[in-house]
Parts: sequence; structure tokens; C-alpha cells
Amino acid sequence: MRDFNTQQFSEQFESLFFGPARAYASLSVDFTEKMLRAQMDAGQAYTETGIAQLRSLIDVKDAEGLRSYMEGQQKVAKELTERFKGDAEKVVSMQQDFVQESQKLTDANVKQASESVEKATRKA
Repeated sequence: MRDFNTQQFSEQFESLFFGPARAYASLSVDFTEKMLRAQMDAGQAYTETGIAQLRSLIDVKDAEGLRSYMEGQQKVAKELTERFKGDAEKVVSMQQDFVQESQKLTDANVKQASESVEKATRKA
């Protein structure tokens, strides 16, 4: 009988604590990975744009080249603004998904805990 109680306790502890903790940790790691990838992608794009602009500046040899470079800067600024807006929207979307998934986990864990308590109460 003692083995059954130990096993039952272990199963309850797993279902009430360790299982939910692992599920939340997995969700958090996935979210962190997505955020880091988005940041790395954005950083790479911004770096490449900056380097390309420096290379364009190096190629300026006269007033016409400078004028052309300055006109290009307006286009680059607009593109970067759009890129930044898209990156911000992506981050907000990922955060909303994380919150929704966290809420689903919480709801499922509360339901499971309630069922376990109800089951234990019936046995007692």
C-alpha cells in the first residue's frame, strides 16, 4: 500500500508542479528563441543597411554624387522606418501569442488541479 501512496503522490506532484513548470519553461524558451532570432535578423538588416550607406558615401566624388547620395538617404530612411515598424509589429504579435499560450497553460493547470483536489476529496 505504501508503494501505491508514494507512486500516487509522485504522479500528483508531477501533474500539479513539475509538468506545468516544464510546459511553461518550454513555452518561455520557445518565446525567447523567437525574440532573439527576430532581434538578430533586425540587427543584421540594420547593419547591412548602415554598411551599404557607408560604402555609398565612400563612392561620392563630386557635388552630383553628394546630391545623389543625399537623395538616397531619404529613401533609406523611409525603408528603415518601414522595417522598424514591421519589426515592432512582429514583436508585439509574438508577445501576444506568448500571453495567450501562457493563459491556456494556466487555465489547463487550474482545471487539472481542481480535478485532482475533487478526486482526492471524493476518495477521502
